[in-house]
Amino acid sequence: MEPVPPEKRTWGKGAFITYWLSDLVTIGTWSTGAAIITTGLTAVDAVLIVLLASFCNAIPTVLNGAIGADLHIPFPVASRASFGYWFSYFPVISRAVLACFWFGVQTAYGGPCVTAVITSIWPSFQDLPNHLPPSAGLTTAGMISYFLYWLVQFPLLLIPTHKLQYLFWVKAVLLPPIAVGMVIWIGVKAGGQGDLFNQPSQVHGTERIWLWITNLTSVTGGFSTLAVNIPDFSRFSRNPRAQLWQLPVIPFFKTTVALLGIVSASAARQIWGVPYWTPLEIIATWQGTPGGRAAAFFCASIWLLGQVSVNISANAVSFANDVTTLLPRWFNVRRGTVLVSVAGGWALCPWIIVASGKALLLFMSSYAIFMAPMAGILFTDYWLVKRRRYDVPALYDPRGIYRYGRYGTNWRAALATFPVIIPLLPGLANSVSPGAVPIAQGLANIFSFNWLYGFFMSVFLYYIANVLFPHKETLIPRVITGFEGTATGQDDADTNSDLKQDASDSAVGR
Repeated sequence: MEPVPPEKRTWGKGAFITYWLSDLVTIGTWSTGAAIITTGLTAVDAVLIVLLASFCNAIPTVLNGAIGADLHIPFPVASRASFGYWFSYFPVISRAVLACFWFGVQTAYGGPCVTAVITSIWPSFQDLPNHLPPSAGLTTAGMISYFLYWLVQFPLLLIPTHKLQYLFWVKAVLLPPIAVGMVIWIGVKAGGQGDLFNQPSQVHGTERIWLWITNLTSVTGGFSTLAVNIPDFSRFSRNPRAQLWQLPVIPFFKTTVALLGIVSASAARQIWGVPYWTPLEIIATWQGTPGGRAAAFFCASIWLLGQVSVNISANAVSFANDVTTLLPRWFNVRRGTVLVSVAGGWALCPWIIVASGKALLLFMSSYAIFMAPMAGILFTDYWLVKRRRYDVPALYDPRGIYRYGRYGTNWRAALATFPVIIPLLPGLANSVSPGAVPIAQGLANIFSFNWLYGFFMSVFLYYIANVLFPHKETLIPRVITGFEGTATGQDDADTNSDLKQDASDSAVGR
């Protein structure tokens, strides 16, 4: 969890581009448009919602990514500057729980990729007798596919973070041509894109407006966690400018892939009478001929690689960093990835969650109500309150300036977190079990735009609290990075030297 040394700062602009290509050219992004259209909105609405949500993701991601790119520290350490040394465990634990859960779910989603690969070689695999009870949540063939996917994924989890860019490059070369090629093939076969873009909206007036906002919040929340823990990756940046490329590439990749999914679904309905919302459903139609099975094998294998890479970048690395911070005596990043592979991949039984845990899936999807205030606080503290001036060695000192008092808690962060979250809890409960928890319409409306509400309210509350009650000890005049000769700022060299010496005296292990 130490600041990344210069020799491991290997991420240039290409690494960030391929990182987001890895995260966004996925089966999940492909089917994003489907989730919107099935609520009653139009295909054009779906594209516009995804585009706007992408900018809602990209802007805070770049702003918080600057913390890692400037100081080369991970999210768990960076959060100490705003939350306090011990209270920072709250966002770290919250993020770790979310990462472990979604690691398991994404692994369960990877199983069908293996099924498609095996079926293309041995078509009889789909007729394999089932020896598992219905309560297992999947068939014998499904369990075999899940286990094989887990085996393929495991060794790739052990790749050091600063070398992951090479895995992302492989995916960048292979998967986008496959995705575009599949859409071209199905479009030619259908004789066009179909009529999905010509269908009118099924909802109107105020209902349509709130449905628009709800879908915008849902799509934004799906990637809100990376706006919080992006320093885990941006800390490997060669220079602060490299991570700025996230701003254009996130909207471009996310919107393009969602658009490909909508076009392919529309063409599929033209051909088969049913809109296929995932590439695996299209691949399944190729299994009838030797040539089709060869194409299915190749395409399914590439989508499998895509599923593995997004699970690593979005979940495994984040969990590993979090657990290393929580239990540094027993874990490092590699051991953390092994733990999430076992805990998220097996202990949680994610195949059961996917098969029958719709309420739990919905609850975890709404977990963005916790992430939004965290992202807002990180941004406000670094850019508006501290003005990008952190004492990095002091972030590692439990008795340093970022302790914020006896209990290691910055009450300003607590003020900007819990009062923001509490009004959203009734809406969260109602979304999981509609009608079970009666709530006022006003609270339901607030929950409809929970991510935007959480982010901007936390920014407002945290900034006002710091203006009225500043913690002067942490408002240092210059950056202290912890690397010899790299302190920067506006003040004279003598002040810089004194600050650097004070930080060195107080830092753990120094």
